[in-house]
Amino acid sequence: MFIDIDCARQKKYNQHAYGDYFTSRRYPDTGRLIAVLSDGLGSGIKANILACLTATMLLRFIAGGSNIQKACETILNALPVCKVRKISYATFSAIDCRDDGAAQIVEEGNPQFIWLRDQQVLTPEHAVITSRTFANRRMHIYQLQLARDDRLIFCSDGVTQTGMGSPQLKLGLRRAGLIEMVLAKLRGSPQISSRELAGYIVAQAQKLDAGQKAQDDISAVSLHFREPRKALVFTGPPYDHSTDNFYARIFQNFNGKKAVCGGTTANLLSRELNLQIISALGQDAGRLPGISYMDGAQLVTEGILTLTKTAEYLENNELVQEDAAAKLARFLLDSDCINFMVGARLNQAHYDPALPVEIEIRRTVIKKISRLLTEKYFKKATIQYI
Repeated sequence: MFIDIDCARQKKYNQHAYGDYFTSRRYPDTGRLIAVLSDGLGSGIKANILACLTATMLLRFIAGGSNIQKACETILNALPVCKVRKISYATFSAIDCRDDGAAQIVEEGNPQFIWLRDQQVLTPEHAVITSRTFANRRMHIYQLQLARDDRLIFCSDGVTQTGMGSPQLKLGLRRAGLIEMVLAKLRGSPQISSRELAGYIVAQAQKLDAGQKAQDDISAVSLHFREPRKALVFTGPPYDHSTDNFYARIFQNFNGKKAVCGGTTANLLSRELNLQIISALGQDAGRLPGISYMDGAQLVTEGILTLTKTAEYLENNELVQEDAAAKLARFLLDSDCINFMVGARLNQAHYDPALPVEIEIRRTVIKKISRLLTEKYFKKATIQYI
């Protein structure tokens, strides 16, 4: 199974920094994912620093081999208390989840997470640990076994308290309102991705605040435990001409979505698999070569120019364009496990001095895209050189 996780955030109105902080790391070799959402006291730079320190330390403690309960208890006892407001400098939700569905969750101060299965809210048993240093600080610990298509929703209090004081929501949205909102969305879009669902929650929460201006930092984390969506990207011809047919058959038999990046690569597949290519004419709106069409592939684009622009879009999270690179970026983000088949045969066109100097060679660009997908978008990405 695959753990699809993502976070959406919105800064408090008139602030220049997020007061909430989210960090996550996936360990493909052990099938493990660790994620932490922390809410710093107040808002702005100070809150951002407090939340960042709390989340980063927790992630490192857990990843370093510390039991999640022990790691969280250490943070619980170490976090100072604000002298004025007499509350903790940061709250947090931490999850340690594995591909077999075993999950441990620890929460301190954040709204209680939501566990959904078949449009029903599950109520797990939990233990409570009180801080040895601060008697009013309690940590809730959960042990879960996730089933296929289960969802978990975590948030900061900017979500549950949104709309507070308005005629419709005098006490804010609260947890019950959030549950109703999420269930309604899932009824209409049962296969919605975690990225889209988290973004939807934050957008709806902001709309409920006065003037649609966030009165607090708003953060939502969505986790979906499901079958992985697999994708294959074939770019560049194999180093050895004699293996062209072998790798073309691997592409043909792959069970998942497929993209081809590069005219030489597309022609190779067309020749070896007897497939017709409808070539693109001219440039698209982004001044990149347009997309082509070929049976058996969901997307066919030009090579290095499009890949370089795709890396730029992913790095800057710019996906509003309609050019070939934006379509490739969406193709990748709509997948979970992406395998890049990268040909090692040199293409002399890449060394044409007339081309822009910032264009990198294919392998370097693919490494960058793979890193972004893994670290920024929490995907599983592998590279196979052929």
